[in-house]
Amino acid sequence: MGRKIADCQDFPSESGCTLTISGEEDEVVNAATQHAVSVHGHEDAAEVRDWLRENLKDEVASI
Repeated sequence: MGRKIADCQDFPSESGCTLTISGEEDEVVNAATQHAVSVHGHEDAAEVRDWLRENLKDEVASI
């Protein structure tokens, strides 16, 4: 399984957040959830985690 990316620039945000998180899928979902709660005011709920997981992208390897 390849690395995944969650990029705040891909999602609407009043703060204009530019954070990008990459790693193994579960790591990214956990870190992105913590970020969504602490920075964007979301609750740590299954719906948030599911939404984040569904919106992850595959990381493109650089050469």
